[in-house]
Amino acid sequence: MSAIQDMYPDELSYCYGCGKNNPDGHRLKSYWDGVEAVAHFMPQPYHMAIPGFVYGGLIASLIDCHATGIASAAASAVVGGDMRGVPRLRFVTANLNVDYLAPTPMGVELELRGRPIEVKARKVVVEVTLSALGQACARGRVVAVVMPDAMAPRDGG
Repeated sequence: MSAIQDMYPDELSYCYGCGKNNPDGHRLKSYWDGVEAVAHFMPQPYHMAIPGFVYGGLIASLIDCHATGIASAAASAVVGGDMRGVPRLRFVTANLNVDYLAPTPMGVELELRGRPIEVKARKVVVEVTLSALGQACARGRVVAVVMPDAMAPRDGG
């Protein structure tokens, strides 16, 4: 099974959070699991906020990238395409809200589970929960929109 992010076209796969073509990024991978998508991420020591706990900016980044992947897949299905064919929809964040529910411990794999709650061809609202050891640590709501033409790669780079 391919990750949602692996189906993005190569020219749109450089995101620091989820881009397969960014060797320095997180390379988050989201997979459909029934009606929701799941991703896992193992924080590294440099993702620390204070000893023993994950930096909140990383948490927001993971929620963001998981949600935009879900949005891309969900909207592509609505318009009758798939992630490999036309239209190849790529979504970006219009709004990101994160509620930090509990401190997120270092040294354990994080799990993200998310689902689209509103799906339109050009806008998708996604809710994501990030957990550690089965405890919800953060919850995010993302409004994702189709990537503006101004962000599309141009010939020659």
